[in-house]
Amino acid sequence: MLETAGAVKADAPRSWPAPLWIGSIKVDPPILQAPMAGFTNYAFRQVVREFGGVGLQATEMVNAKGFVWLDEHEAEHPDRLWGVKDESRPLAVQIWDNDPETLARVGRRLAEEYRVSVVDINFGCPVKQVTEKAHSGSYLLRDPERMGRIIERVVAACAPTPVTAKIRLGCTRDTVNAIDVAQVVEGAGAAALTVHGRTAQDFFKGSADWHRISAIKPYLRRIPLIGNGDLDSAEKVVTALRRYDVDGVMIARASLGRPWLFAQAAAALRGEPIPPEPTLDEQRQIMLRHYDLVVRRFGEQKGTVLMRKYAVCYAQGRAGARAFRTHISHAATRAEFHDVVERYFPR
Repeated sequence: MLETAGAVKADAPRSWPAPLWIGSIKVDPPILQAPMAGFTNYAFRQVVREFGGVGLQATEMVNAKGFVWLDEHEAEHPDRLWGVKDESRPLAVQIWDNDPETLARVGRRLAEEYRVSVVDINFGCPVKQVTEKAHSGSYLLRDPERMGRIIERVVAACAPTPVTAKIRLGCTRDTVNAIDVAQVVEGAGAAALTVHGRTAQDFFKGSADWHRISAIKPYLRRIPLIGNGDLDSAEKVVTALRRYDVDGVMIARASLGRPWLFAQAAAALRGEPIPPEPTLDEQRQIMLRHYDLVVRRFGEQKGTVLMRKYAVCYAQGRAGARAFRTHISHAATRAEFHDVVERYFPR
């Protein structure tokens, strides 16, 4: 739980916050944008980038086995790699699977052809399609030795591009093994470790346990520890970095409808006034800018359908959000999307 009292970290030095280094990659400010399947595509990353404040962005997670299949069949690569070759750096691509050779093959392509800044391996996804069906993601937390073999192969294949890992505290509340896993991750050559403060069993229920994240740090000798979970305000980002033994933080779901959150958090870390929330009219325009980027890539019909889930995030927690969600879920054209936004987006 991200508390506002009970510090476990000494008062920050005057030079705080220090930049975060992932291998040779400088992450400044030490605020990372989480990879989120179905959401953190190029359009979202571009909107975040326009506000600033994020030290390292990440793509959606890429299925390594699917990547290889597309290669073998000379097919176009998935939209999850949309924009990756050309956009600003630093940029991380997250991959998942359970086979060391497959992951190494894809990691090498990402490092050499796509020239990504960081290759991240997903050991934290709790979704059944990834865990129970593919025995990947957080499923692998039950087998740290296999995780180590995976990381070693990917590190060797990607060098000198740094390889990182993202985990949860454990598979279940009764099998929390993040400290043991963290030592395996470091020993296998990873350049950083990100820990989400829940178990796979928790999914996204309850509160992230930042004390357990912080407890991992003394067991790491050389690589940075990045904490993730429940960071939905600039104040919570400052609290996490000041009071817990982490080197950086990762913001996830809270940013989906508030892409300006990174800029607010970065200002707070610098000791500057936190920029105010955009007005509702400004938020409407931000969402429409996001919509235009999606439609440019996917066309009006597909782009409108894809944008529905983002639109719901922009309205979440505001008066009138339910009516907006009901109507936007049926929008199928640009005209219908704009009409619903004009009539029902919270004012």
